[in-house]
Amino acid sequence: MKAVQVLAYHQDMELRDVDEPVISGPLDVIVRVGAAGVCRTDLHILEGQWTEKSGVVLPYTIGHENAGWVHAVGDAVTNVAVGDKVIVHPLMTCGLCRACRLGDDVHCENNQFPGINTDGGYAEYLRTSARSCVKLDDSLEPADVAALADAGLTAQHACAKAARVLRPGEFCVIIGAGGLGHIGIQCMKAMSSATLVVVDRNPEALALAREVGADHTVVADGSHVDAVRTLTGGRGAAAVLDFVGEGGATADGVAMLRNAGTFYVIGYGENIDIPTIDVISTEINVVGNLVGSYTDLQDLMALAAQGKVTLHTVQYKLADFQQALDDLGAGKIRGRAILVP
Repeated sequence: MKAVQVLAYHQDMELRDVDEPVISGPLDVIVRVGAAGVCRTDLHILEGQWTEKSGVVLPYTIGHENAGWVHAVGDAVTNVAVGDKVIVHPLMTCGLCRACRLGDDVHCENNQFPGINTDGGYAEYLRTSARSCVKLDDSLEPADVAALADAGLTAQHACAKAARVLRPGEFCVIIGAGGLGHIGIQCMKAMSSATLVVVDRNPEALALAREVGADHTVVADGSHVDAVRTLTGGRGAAAVLDFVGEGGATADGVAMLRNAGTFYVIGYGENIDIPTIDVISTEINVVGNLVGSYTDLQDLMALAAQGKVTLHTVQYKLADFQQALDDLGAGKIRGRAILVP
């Protein structure tokens, strides 16, 4: 089969002929890939940022946002059958460790992460597990939802945390209305009645933010922190969700918080620098967010089937993977890029 592989860091990937994955365990599922999301993490992988964390042996196939059709199953699989449309949770989890038993499979002690530390879905076929497959509603197609498998799931996971504590009349700020942020806006609108303020430096991204539910938009032009504080009556926001995590976004996000507010970190790239006296005197909280759980993905697919969360996508053929990565790196993608084999 054809697969896009990392041969070395700091150099372009290659489309190669490799062996198709095969069933090796009773709970294995082989998925014929219908679409694979192109994520900024893929750029970070090529930059070598994940080398120590993943420990992956090169060459390997990249791609951790995947959806398609079940192609083959192990003899103990009962939840999906050949031909089913599925979205694939990005983690393969054991179901037996303490984290999995508690329903916190995001932190499975024995997880594998296709596209990060084992072969992923920039390919024609992907090996995953029965525990990772969520069947799609008849109204949804793999290309409609593939990028929700990680970007959407990460956004939903953070928004669900914030929605549990936000009250009507309070303000929630989302920094970044791009690939992750435009999904987060929709999730927050579906799950919370808080007033939603979206900050981005790109006017086109803010136009999209208004289309998908932002109550207010603010251009990040250097005066945006003051603008947000004015919108909130000088108090600041109860929650700030940072989908950027670099370029000064973290300092801006913290500055937008009210006392006892919570800063949710989703994007990454820079350090957070907060004087401890400020943490103590204002009782602000900083919460990290990885990818969501299997049940988070089920919830997200329910929102997608209801039409409350939709992806704005740009499609590329698998052979055009480099153009997709280049366009992402250059900031040319409105929404999410996906590869279609």
